[in-house]
Amino acid sequence: MRLIDIAEADAHEETRRIMQICNACRYCEGFCAVFPAMERRRTFTEGDTAYLANLCHNCGACYHACQYAPPHEFGVNVPQTLSERRVETYADYAWPPVMSQAFQKNGFLTTLIVSLVLGLCVAGMLILISPHLFWGIHLGEGAFYTLVPHTVMAGIPLIISAFVLVSFVMGWRGYWHHTGAKWGGMASLLDAMSASANLRNLGGNNAGTNEGCPGPDDRPANARKYYHHLTFYGFMLCFASTSTGTIYHYLLGREAPYGYFSLPVLLGTVGGVILCIGTAGLWYEKQRMDERVKSLKTLGMDYAFIGILFAVSFTGLLLLGVRETSFMGLTLAIHLGFVYGFFLILPFSKFVHGIYRFAALLADANERKQS
Repeated sequence: MRLIDIAEADAHEETRRIMQICNACRYCEGFCAVFPAMERRRTFTEGDTAYLANLCHNCGACYHACQYAPPHEFGVNVPQTLSERRVETYADYAWPPVMSQAFQKNGFLTTLIVSLVLGLCVAGMLILISPHLFWGIHLGEGAFYTLVPHTVMAGIPLIISAFVLVSFVMGWRGYWHHTGAKWGGMASLLDAMSASANLRNLGGNNAGTNEGCPGPDDRPANARKYYHHLTFYGFMLCFASTSTGTIYHYLLGREAPYGYFSLPVLLGTVGGVILCIGTAGLWYEKQRMDERVKSLKTLGMDYAFIGILFAVSFTGLLLLGVRETSFMGLTLAIHLGFVYGFFLILPFSKFVHGIYRFAALLADANERKQS
């Protein structure tokens, strides 16, 4: 029987308890960055457990190697416990704090409702303004702005982006001060960027083998790492497409939609396809993840973020396919709804794990340099 049930203790106390056991054992010290960072501490404050939780990539390798994992009476489950603590930090550092509560309760449903409401608002506005334009066929550059003026299409995300940027800065500030992280200079920054780009700590990097994340059958595989890469780089290509389109609009005087073989469309198409594959793969991997290392508290938020990223990329590709038909107005409204919804929930969604994890990697690089 376990000495303490995780349901009976908050995630910080459970993390602290488990880290004290792991600090005495140290069998997993070569698995990832969490355990060396743990060994640099003898006691664990709330800031310490928040730091270690965001340094964890939830590969699950330590659980399968642990001699004290359930059904042992110590009940050590590092991946699940750090997931519980990690989702707490999303709420702890969210700004404004009240906005995170709905997403914590049911992230998937909240995300879906936000996106659908925004999409319906856009569609309703367009239909009320001019039904024949909404269901009409519009060809050539500037066709999108026949339906939605550029000032409206670009102005709404600009306002949302300003809010999101302030939320990110306030969240980072809260996390950085609470965890006691220190800036380690350019060397630490480059190390953190490298760890983020190649997902160095995802896959149970024991003795440098980097075999991957154990699945339900305990066999390691790097599928999660590959799907994460596809998701990240697909998103960056889509961002590059939007940035290139901005240059086209303001510097070259050209208006969307652009030609099928133009740079913004090519970048967006490739990025959208890669992003669809990556998010679908992550959804599949989340489904087949070992139940013993899953955290039920994080699943709604995880699925919500993966789902809306897929919806943004899929509706973008769908819009490309129907933009010269009478369905362009409806598809554009749906796509804008998901895009606006995606950006609006960013500070309260799973997206923030990338920000806090990068901060944790930055602090870890500095600690390793100082030790």
